[in-house]
Amino acid sequence: MLRFYSANARSGNSVRVIDECLEIAFENQIPSDCRFVMVNAALGHNLSKLAAALNEKLPGVTMLGSSCAGVTGRAGVGESMHDLALMAVCGPKEEVAFSSVNEIYGHNSYEKGRELAESLKNKVPGTKAVYLLCPGIDIANDLVLKAFDEVFGKDVVIFGGTSSDNMRAITNSQYAGALTEHGAWAIGFGDPSIDAITRATHGFTVRGGPMVVTKAEGNKIYELDGKPAWHVFTSRLGLDPATSACVDTIPVGALAEELPPAIAEEYGNSHILRAVLKVDPDGTIYYPTVCSVGTKLWLTMRDEELIFSEQRRSLERIKTAVNERRPVAVFQTDCLARGRLLFNKVIKDELIGMMHFELSDNGAVPPWLGMYAFGEYARLCEKNEYHNYTTALLVLYR
Repeated sequence: MLRFYSANARSGNSVRVIDECLEIAFENQIPSDCRFVMVNAALGHNLSKLAAALNEKLPGVTMLGSSCAGVTGRAGVGESMHDLALMAVCGPKEEVAFSSVNEIYGHNSYEKGRELAESLKNKVPGTKAVYLLCPGIDIANDLVLKAFDEVFGKDVVIFGGTSSDNMRAITNSQYAGALTEHGAWAIGFGDPSIDAITRATHGFTVRGGPMVVTKAEGNKIYELDGKPAWHVFTSRLGLDPATSACVDTIPVGALAEELPPAIAEEYGNSHILRAVLKVDPDGTIYYPTVCSVGTKLWLTMRDEELIFSEQRRSLERIKTAVNERRPVAVFQTDCLARGRLLFNKVIKDELIGMMHFELSDNGAVPPWLGMYAFGEYARLCEKNEYHNYTTALLVLYR
């Protein structure tokens, strides 16, 4: 039976922050069957140094890491350059394992996703849920999920997200034995006693008329409305395409694809959102999923009341599914645009407090690992899906 332990803390010293988190998580009683420690770290930390510090304390325990724009956990929100959150997984080795790949990009997302999924399934044939961590810039996330669905079957829950930086969309890091910028790793949970439920929700509404994709290949959009995509996109936002960067568009430039009515009803929104995280000098934009010619894309605007109401609805559905059973771990992935550039501290604390309260067990918040990422994985209408600008929650319960 798997067991989970978590903590989040702040320190500029890699050794000290690891020591503090392990002390909080384990209360100075580290189990002998600790298998993995998953670490989300803001950019002030080097993942290789964190792994070295962890290995001093827990020899032989594998660290799986990601850079991010901030963390969430049982202690709340942390968005300084030196915040860190970790989740330790303990239990029988046949019930949990990890695999990793490197050099994953948009053009080979399916092939690398398939390689990663097949390797993981060979290690944990009874996998029930997978935490997937991919690079946040230039991959086709839908193709990675397609590969996992083909290997594991569509009933296996895929959750997690993508690495990020501090909103600059310049670089992001992953760690699975080595530090990478285009690596992906996945950890499979095969404990037969646990079940998993995921929900993702955003709070944006469309505005104006759509832009139409007129030239595209894979996850690259060359033209919108017959013109260079970046020029059309930024001009519609009121920005100068010559001087603007992705960082200028992320907080205000969520793109939206229309959903079929049945899926929209389940989602609580008529559109699913996408973010632009890379642009070429010729105006080509990199979309986080495959985007075909003819796709209509809308601009959106934030609706704070909708953000809160949909989060409440999401939590109600999770609680209904869990019923009287006990949450044993919660994983949270938020879009980094829902961090400091979208909400002030009071609003973020209110959102996290609401989640903590609804998912607590007799007043105790379960082990909790979260980050502000470039993108999120969660199910939608019983299908593993990629999201942007959402709060995505995964609850493991037994």
